[in-house]
Amino acid sequence: MFNSNRNDRNSRDGDRGGLGRGRVRRNEPQRRKRNPLRDVEYIDYTNTKLLSRFINDQGKILPKRITGVSAKQQRAVTKAIKFARHLALMPFVADDSR
Repeated sequence: MFNSNRNDRNSRDGDRGGLGRGRVRRNEPQRRKRNPLRDVEYIDYTNTKLLSRFINDQGKILPKRITGVSAKQQRAVTKAIKFARHLALMPFVADDSR
């Protein structure tokens, strides 16, 4: 039915066109997210205003692909949020979901 030639693969229906992860727009350059913690040396668990930027309205911790922080900073943010929750500085769940 289909030719086994590799050059013919992109013309099949249902093929992603050789793009591995999602759709890439060809005419627009990809932009990296700006790191919101570029000036912060230490992520303090008492700074709830900063930590609230990394949780959503349900109280879940946002992943680093959305926030734009590095992996090391994401681990520090996660630890700080969990410790702040343990000390009752931040809520475990949102108020409206109870």
